[in-house]
Amino acid sequence: MPKPVRFLLLALLAALALGVAACGDDDDSGGGGSTSTSEAKSIKAGVVTDIGGLNDRSFNFLANKGLEDAESQLGTQGRVLLSKSNGDYIPNLTTLATQKYDLSVGVGFLMADAMATVAGKFPDNNFAIIDFSAAGLKGKPQNVEGLLFKEQEAGYLVGYLAGLWAKDNNATTVSSVGGQKIPPVDHYIAGFQKGAKDANPGIKTLNGYSQDFVDQAKCKEIALDQISQGSKVVFQVAGQCGLGALDAAKEKGVQGIGVDADQSYLGEHVLTSALKKVDVAVFDAIKRAQAGKFQGGTDVIATVKNGGVGIGKISAAGQKYAAQMKQVQDDIASGKISDIPDTVK
Repeated sequence: MPKPVRFLLLALLAALALGVAACGDDDDSGGGGSTSTSEAKSIKAGVVTDIGGLNDRSFNFLANKGLEDAESQLGTQGRVLLSKSNGDYIPNLTTLATQKYDLSVGVGFLMADAMATVAGKFPDNNFAIIDFSAAGLKGKPQNVEGLLFKEQEAGYLVGYLAGLWAKDNNATTVSSVGGQKIPPVDHYIAGFQKGAKDANPGIKTLNGYSQDFVDQAKCKEIALDQISQGSKVVFQVAGQCGLGALDAAKEKGVQGIGVDADQSYLGEHVLTSALKKVDVAVFDAIKRAQAGKFQGGTDVIATVKNGGVGIGKISAAGQKYAAQMKQVQDDIASGKISDIPDTVK
């Protein structure tokens, strides 16, 4: 065989061998391999809202955001079930359990009895509940994680800012509007009152409860009454209902403080917001379950130190205090400020 022909054949054989090897690599580590890995890791996770609904722009909204983040970042198959009344809690949690969701998250303190009941009936399913300790559930089910927050630390921060602003603006009174009088709400309010008085010892604090987390008119009425009594800063701790309190602040030209989510988008009248990162707590709970690190019967607690609670964007009216607020936040994280109450007197 002539040399040129022999060289040409050898080159063709080498190219063919490389092509076969390349095809083999695609089969081993391409679509098939990565898909099976993804399938092994992805889980089904569901969220049952409290009665505030997804339009509360705070608590339930954030829980749903945490699930959406898990869907986009972890490949989670998610589902949200809305509760229009307390009577929906057990049916909704049961639906997720019977459909074998790997993690079912109940959103809120008011769901504790329902969570204990359903978790007890489905001991092989994993659950998590926001704002209630796993150890405090009836029957102490070992298949529930408690997702808790030190709301009093976030409340202290926004209260301190309210006190500073009030002192410089000749305001003698600040106030809070709570929804129902339950521990997570009172944690915020107790911290708020303490922070305001530490920043401004002569400040007067007012507080009222709407006994509602939905009806904005109820919270607006309470806030308007507080403003008529001299309140120049109104802190809402009432979910969707509390949006009415912030509306009252805007209407009367006083400062408002949002809750749970950063509610600065509502306008310049929002001095700041007390952040409670429910979205992060839900996302992390799903991530733990996916990684096989779910720990039933225990609590995961969000604090200023670990970034789970904090203070939101500070408006132009409060920017002069930003550096001071950063120091207060650092002092809480370090433990220098530690005597923050969690009960309203």
